[in-house]
Amino acid sequence: MIQVSEKARQKVIEMMAEDGYDASKDYVRVGVKSGGCSGLSYELKFDKEQHDNDKVFESNGVKIAVDKKSFLYLVGTTLEYFGGLNGKGFVFNNPNANRTCGCGESFSL
Repeated sequence: MIQVSEKARQKVIEMMAEDGYDASKDYVRVGVKSGGCSGLSYELKFDKEQHDNDKVFESNGVKIAVDKKSFLYLVGTTLEYFGGLNGKGFVFNNPNANRTCGCGESFSL
């Protein structure tokens, strides 16, 4: 399962509304793809549909969809959001990552 922190929940709901999505019924789609300076990088987008190969669950009032392949890399991850002078954005706190890059957008196992 992927957890969503309170700050991330607030930002997800705000951004979904701005982009024409309804947080009560639409999904935050998270995934992993090849790339980035550490080998794998995170994906995050909004989606109105669930796909056949998705694992779907809810955390802190946010519906999350993740394809089964990506789910293996993301089990136990917490989606967090940080804002401030040092930068802002979503951060994946992934306990499975052995190494992450300096920007936090890619990782390796």
